Amino acid sequence: MAYKNPTPRQVSFFSSFIIAFALGLSLFGTSFLFPVVHLAWYLILILMFTTWVFAYLIFYNALQIFIYRRIKLVYKTISDLKSPRGRAPLKEKMSDNSLDEVDQEVRDWTESKTREIEELQKLETFRREFLGNVSHELKTPVFNIQGYIETLIDGGVKDHDINTLYLRRAAKNVERMAKIIGDLEVISLFESGALQLELKKFNILELAEDSIDSMRLMAGKRNIALGFKEGTKKVFQVWADREKIRQVLDNLLTNSIKYGKAGGETLIGFYNMDRNILIEVSDNGIGIEKVFRPRLFERFFRVDKARSKEHGGTGLGLSIVKHILEAHDQTINVRSSVDVGSTFAFTLKKA
Repeated sequence: MAYKNPTPRQVSFFSSFIIAFALGLSLFGTSFLFPVVHLAWYLILILMFTTWVFAYLIFYNALQIFIYRRIKLVYKTISDLKSPRGRAPLKEKMSDNSLDEVDQEVRDWTESKTREIEELQKLETFRREFLGNVSHELKTPVFNIQGYIETLIDGGVKDHDINTLYLRRAAKNVERMAKIIGDLEVISLFESGALQLELKKFNILELAEDSIDSMRLMAGKRNIALGFKEGTKKVFQVWADREKIRQVLDNLLTNSIKYGKAGGETLIGFYNMDRNILIEVSDNGIGIEKVFRPRLFERFFRVDKARSKEHGGTGLGLSIVKHILEAHDQTINVRSSVDVGSTFAFTLKKA
């Protein structure tokens, strides 16, 4: 195993040694022809050593010129490709153990490129799905608006029974388009890093109470109770962007009300996690099947598309939630059981 990938010196040494040794054996067989046998042995040893030295130099230089320099060039090319932009290129000088280094470098480079190709394939799939989803989401309101306007142009504007109704419907569809575009813009700003957070210290319990109060009218229509989990209504100071976290809570509460059971409840809980605060929003609603959970935070993904459109959702709420929390260097996860309910949990840094 020590000579699995021999160095140029090792190859040259053993190759020249074998040649010198073979020459010596052939000459020792004829040593009896010399008048002084001992002198013949000395001459043969000198000839063997000279042969070994010259053979070593010839082999070593030949290997360097025809094999190892090319191997080093491969190593240098791969290393330069892997190097970050702006870093000085790798010098061609390497250790003699070139084959081991190139072998490992090629393996690492192959694995890296394989991962990059897989990631690019995923991104391409995501891009196609995203474009298809955007087209689908905008197509419906555009066609609706077009239909209402054409009807009004064709004389409907003079019909008092439909003109105001159609204008209101067109306005509602415009509002939906504006919301989709606005949400996409927010996600784009987060992904590009252009949206800066306004971090400050605030009371997360107070913010949650404000969010609950603003949702009571929506919850009341479905007779869903809003409140806090028993024993978890505690004051915690957190370090975050207050308005963005308010958006997170509003989105989670809105989803919980939309997909909760009529007459059910949605509760918020706070838990001390040393340096962080764990915040949970739980409901006893319809739950989410396991197969759908990994895709919950994707743009435009809906578990129940018909019901989402009925409530006017854009399918971007949870994606925005995920981006907001990632901008805070935090994560969000979901636990859910069908017909039992769902819990969305995320953390914030304690102030």
